[in-house]
Amino acid sequence: MISKQKLIIYQEQIFNIGEDTFIDSTAENNNAVVFEDNCETGYFYAVDRSSDLKILDGLHIYDVGNVTDKDKPLTLKILWTEDQSKAFLSLNNYYHAVFDFKNKAGYCRNGFPETNNSWTKIKERKLTDFLIEELSKK
Repeated sequence: MISKQKLIIYQEQIFNIGEDTFIDSTAENNNAVVFEDNCETGYFYAVDRSSDLKILDGLHIYDVGNVTDKDKPLTLKILWTEDQSKAFLSLNNYYHAVFDFKNKAGYCRNGFPETNNSWTKIKERKLTDFLIEELSKK
């Protein structure tokens, strides 16, 4: 039987969609992610902290104009696996994106954008509940 890794909350913050928001999280092994709402879109980034904030990959989370109930605050959580190789983005306890640093892969619910072929080598980026289960296994 394969067990699930424990997910540890590194960041938890309440914010409003469409407001300028920048939330970062760095694991002890220097894997790092950033969530940004630039008042038009929400993106989740894998970043390299060794030289400023070099973006390794980006995942589209939402377009502000398409979000219903955007006037209600959201609880954002960035969670890391015990081995700090994967970062999960949760909005109101629903996983929207995952970065797998070990395998250099990023997944989000809409699979956008396509891979940049420099850091991420996978073709299928669509995050599903099944994939979340697989990614959280040890």
